[in-house]
Amino acid sequence: TVAAFDSFRFVIKGSLAGAAVYMAYDQGLLGSGTQGAEALKKAQAVLPPAIQEWTSYIGWEVRTVQMNTLPPTPKFDFSPSDSWNKGVQTVMSALSVAPTRACEYTMEGWKYVKDLVR
Repeated sequence: TVAAFDSFRFVIKGSLAGAAVYMAYDQGLLGSGTQGAEALKKAQAVLPPAIQEWTSYIGWEVRTVQMNTLPPTPKFDFSPSDSWNKGVQTVMSALSVAPTRACEYTMEGWKYVKDLVR
């Protein structure tokens, strides 16, 4: 009975996932950018009245908010190009001293091995 229940759960979950993919495809969300923009406009027009109706059944109070207002973007004092250039300079500096450092570490290693052998 447990295996049958697990199979039933798998079928239900698979059906819900398939229905979600079909709905997304049917609404144009999986298509081109213009189809997605049209679907977004339809959703913006339909969702607020639907939410208002749903909350009236439950008894919740919903404040209406204008959909097209966005909060202001935060101001950052960050320059991606400066950060990139700093990273490139750091990497190139490390690569330029790498042969010298490799020689130093090799000499230290040989000295350590010679001291161990004695």
